[in-house]
Amino acid sequence: MAVGDVTMPHMHVVKGVKIGSTEAYVRYPNRRDLVIFEFVEGSSVAGVFTQSAFAAAPVQVSKQHLTENATRYLIINTGNANAATGDIGLLNAQKTCEKLAELAHVQPNQILPFSTGVIGEQLPIERLLAGIQPALTDLNDHAWTDAAYGIMTTDTTPKGASEQFELDGVLYTMTGISKGAGMIRPNMATMLGFVATDAPISQAMTEQLLKTTVEQSFNRITIDGDTSTNDSCIFVATAQAGGEIISNEHDPRYATLLEVLQRVMNRLAQLIVRDGEGATKFITVAVEGGQNTQECCDVAYSIAHSPLIKTAMFASDPNWGRIVMAIGKAGVPALDSSKVQVWLDDVQICRDGGAAADYTEEQGARVMAQAEMTIRVDLGRGTAKDTVYTCDLSYDYVKINADYRS
Repeated sequence: MAVGDVTMPHMHVVKGVKIGSTEAYVRYPNRRDLVIFEFVEGSSVAGVFTQSAFAAAPVQVSKQHLTENATRYLIINTGNANAATGDIGLLNAQKTCEKLAELAHVQPNQILPFSTGVIGEQLPIERLLAGIQPALTDLNDHAWTDAAYGIMTTDTTPKGASEQFELDGVLYTMTGISKGAGMIRPNMATMLGFVATDAPISQAMTEQLLKTTVEQSFNRITIDGDTSTNDSCIFVATAQAGGEIISNEHDPRYATLLEVLQRVMNRLAQLIVRDGEGATKFITVAVEGGQNTQECCDVAYSIAHSPLIKTAMFASDPNWGRIVMAIGKAGVPALDSSKVQVWLDDVQICRDGGAAADYTEEQGARVMAQAEMTIRVDLGRGTAKDTVYTCDLSYDYVKINADYRS
């Protein structure tokens, strides 16, 4: 069960975007598993992808097609990652684009393919191709929630975010969906994310906005420390709500646009952690007092990835020694442990490198029993800070992943 409020909001229509989906039986019968996005011609489309050396076939094809700056369609299948599938996998990703191009009367390089699911197995390509026409027939502008369901794998809940905002008196919409629950660790995560706005943004600014907001959202989450082969996040600006094109960051509208997109991206990223496989707790790891953000992130991830800490969180065991262990092994050069402070929410557990004199285990247990908490660390060596989001590690995580292919 997901942690906290994971309710799907009202998903506002984005002008210039249509979505269709169908049951293609990619892996399981009777479930929505093929989704198509259609964008109005001239939309600005940007993407960021996994940094895995084993990048999946659809990632390779999407990255190549994206360089053409003419994207009209996305096609996403679940149930099969089409990763570690060699030349056949690449051919199947290309066949998918070619079939959709034929039916939609566009060019194959105007299509970006995405896959998620089991690694190392070939796509059931004939079933996938047969599902394209039904998904196209289903295209409509109110299908964001259906799409959120259609891209789920081990997720227990669909993930969406949607806002409306004004720029110079014009009402715009920003709506997005994501998926992911396991094999989550930046750069990026076992995740897919698709966000669109009808605001007018140049191609260059669309790319800049995506890269800026992903860094503090999808690149700040981890569930189990494992980076996937298929991670992808796409941001689209259709310009269909009107207004002058935003072409540089000095445009007074840019700051508002950045703020809204950051909120949407943060929500979609944190929903992935809240729905982490077997998760019972949502944990914010905030590190401050570093000499630079890199060492703050190193400490935050050292804490967030530690199975000893994550299992202690699951058990509500305030064994704070595990936290200082993780800080110590993070590789911060010449760290003076006597200057380190650690809190669980508002309870200081470590003061100047040792147990806080007024700390009691009852205080720690009270915080640990909560469904949501913050581990805050002050390294006492500078002004830099950063934040990472993670979850606990439960029995169910093992069960889910032990049974994943059955």
